[in-house]
Amino acid sequence: MEGPSSSSRPPAGRRGSAGEAETGLSRDTKTHFRVCRFIMETGVRLGMSSVPVATACVLYHRFFQHVSVQVYEPYLVAMSCVYLAGKVEEQHLRARDIINVSHRYFNSGSSPLECDKDFWELKDSVIQCELLILRQLNFHVAFQHPHKYLLHYLSSVWSLVNRHAWSRTPVAETAWALLRDCYHGPMCIIHAPQHIAIATLYLALNSYGVELPLGEKEWWQVLCEDMTKADIDAVISDLLQLYDMEAKCI
Repeated sequence: MEGPSSSSRPPAGRRGSAGEAETGLSRDTKTHFRVCRFIMETGVRLGMSSVPVATACVLYHRFFQHVSVQVYEPYLVAMSCVYLAGKVEEQHLRARDIINVSHRYFNSGSSPLECDKDFWELKDSVIQCELLILRQLNFHVAFQHPHKYLLHYLSSVWSLVNRHAWSRTPVAETAWALLRDCYHGPMCIIHAPQHIAIATLYLALNSYGVELPLGEKEWWQVLCEDMTKADIDAVISDLLQLYDMEAKCI
């Protein structure tokens, strides 16, 4: 299984010009985007539900908050995050299955790996990396996700919207898709989960021109008292940057 070539990376700790630093940052950001997409696609192939996949992405982003992508192989870390997330969210996965699905991700149509020396070494690496992640995060691996908030907010908004307008527009599906996309970048660990849920629903409603009845407060203030328009704009801005990153990663 191959990830990005380490030979193309600058040595860890290297100091260069501002242009070099910006290029390195952009390269690392693209790497993290691609690896999170790998986590999501691998999770789907393994039959993981949305919350364990989200936990795997958060584990990955939190780990690389503290360490450099030049030091640790990101795809190995991602595999270990998927393995650990399955335990955290009680959707246990076999390391062998994660390794084989990952192998097929990079080698389409290939057969499962033989249980030879290379396989056992890779499995040991996944498990050792899991322990490294746990130590790096001080064993803080339980997170609050926006999912439960979005579910509640959708239910609340549904009761206020014209039924015909709601039935002919995929607001709920779009909000869930936007939420999933948030995990491609570190915004999932920067913004409060309630704020992400509100912002994705706000964007979905606006995308289809669905209007809610006016009241003394904005609907999002009623649902989340500490929410401001600036918070919504900040989340949406970060999400749009991720979509821009996606175009650059194709």
